[in-house]
Amino acid sequence: LPFDPAMPHFRLETWPPPPSFRRSDPRRESARRCCCCPITRRTEQRDRPPHDAEMVLLATAVCTKAGKAIISRQFVEMTRTRIEGLLAAFPKLMNTGKQHTFVETESVRYVYQPLEKLYMVLITTKNSNILEDLETLRLFSRVIPEYCRVLEESEISEHCFDLIFAFDEIVALGYRENVNLAQIRTFTEMDSHEEKVFRAVRETQEREAKAEMRRKAKELQQARRDAERQGKKVPGYGGFGSGGISGSSAASMITDAIIEPEKPKMTSAVMRPSGPSKALKLGAKGKDVENFVDKLKLEGEQISSSTKRSSEVAKVLSPPVNVESVHLKVEEKISLTCGRDGGLQNLEVHGMIMLRVSDEKQGRIRLHVENDDKKGIQLQTHPNVDKKLFTTDSLIGLKNPEKSFPLNNDVGVLKWRLQTNDDAFIPLSINCWPSESATGCDVNIEYELQESTLELNDVTITIPVPAGVGAPLIGELDGEYRHDSRKNILEWNLPVIDAKNKTGSLEFSIAGQPNDFFPVTVSFVSKRNYCNIQVIGINHVDSNSPVRYSMETMLLVEKYEIL
Repeated sequence: LPFDPAMPHFRLETWPPPPSFRRSDPRRESARRCCCCPITRRTEQRDRPPHDAEMVLLATAVCTKAGKAIISRQFVEMTRTRIEGLLAAFPKLMNTGKQHTFVETESVRYVYQPLEKLYMVLITTKNSNILEDLETLRLFSRVIPEYCRVLEESEISEHCFDLIFAFDEIVALGYRENVNLAQIRTFTEMDSHEEKVFRAVRETQEREAKAEMRRKAKELQQARRDAERQGKKVPGYGGFGSGGISGSSAASMITDAIIEPEKPKMTSAVMRPSGPSKALKLGAKGKDVENFVDKLKLEGEQISSSTKRSSEVAKVLSPPVNVESVHLKVEEKISLTCGRDGGLQNLEVHGMIMLRVSDEKQGRIRLHVENDDKKGIQLQTHPNVDKKLFTTDSLIGLKNPEKSFPLNNDVGVLKWRLQTNDDAFIPLSINCWPSESATGCDVNIEYELQESTLELNDVTITIPVPAGVGAPLIGELDGEYRHDSRKNILEWNLPVIDAKNKTGSLEFSIAGQPNDFFPVTVSFVSKRNYCNIQVIGINHVDSNSPVRYSMETMLLVEKYEIL
């Protein structure tokens, strides 16, 4: 245009202005700042202006390596055909020869992270902030193990709605919300204090109403008994049709409906006076419990029987089948702490021989102990045991030979203790070698049985792993393993370690730092004790004849750590 001095000065500007000159929408900023109330955030999200094509997270999905969508959540308007096409094209765009976390096309960008055999994928616009997208991707990857115990297709499909609700808390209308994992867990639980208070009040009212019904029923029953005892006619109670029913029938109906009748006791020789009794209360309470259990079973809950559980516990803790009238129990407990670079910090072993006599005729006996230990243990006998006899002849007997050992009671007659920091005394050595790599850490763990006389059963070596990085990639393995994503541990299970199976190794790779894999803990049991102390015979005091006995030996772990 020609310049005219009479016209005001003006300048040409491009519209819309570049992103650096735009002002952020105050409604959007307030919605981002508000992260404590999901209802407020949802209300403000509806008031946001329509998004442009810049810096928007389009969708998130969990898919297989072939591009099959297991679960997908779109945050902008997208058809199912469009999202399935994008996910199907994703595996073809990946370059197997390079390590990347994103790939781009002409229209969108894929930001992804492997989850064992699956992929966690974010589909964004090309103008989005890649650093923010990577942070959002990490949060998505940490959310999935919160709901899925294993990262498999069936497990994710089973918890798809829980994952979608959690995804909605992270991203709204294409923009990342300012939330962390703890806040997502709180929002999705939807815990209501008012609901808890209401339920508690309602349960209290129900209990009070039932107690009042029982009290009224007992009063009617007592009134009926008093009237029958005095020979009076019990007055009727109206309210049922045009006539009425007698007090005895009314009382019996109420008591039969609420209280179980008291069962006669065959062993009772004294008659108890009539009236309220605690047996009726116990019967009523048992009936209420049975009704409650029946309702839970109808709703599909799994109810385990207490008798079955007690029998299983008794079966595990029960002594050997062939228990003689004289039974010995040799028990040792080991506690070990070792450094990750080698070197024993502390080793303690506490052992004890316990004697149990169940026959009075076998009470006056002596135990012949064989001590082949060369580790330098400290022995200590019971105060009532003849120490001189034990020192000279290795016999355990009472100071007064005329007395017998207590009946049906476990008596500790000998105990010992070993404490050392010598590396040669380590029964099972564990070497953990984490080494950093381009993708995280390569961890190599080896074990070696140094005490070849031992036979270790049910060995479990527990290694901590970083949280939110998925399951480890297992390489070489002796035995079996189990990854617990809830506790963030990797358990290496070995049924037996003995002289024929003295060494073994485990190799795996996972993201993390070398310090993330310590402390390593070990647990096992053994039917052979660590210190070579055994009872080789039991004889009578008077006749010196041998006595039949049974014995069980057990080595347990109190603490076994590699720090």
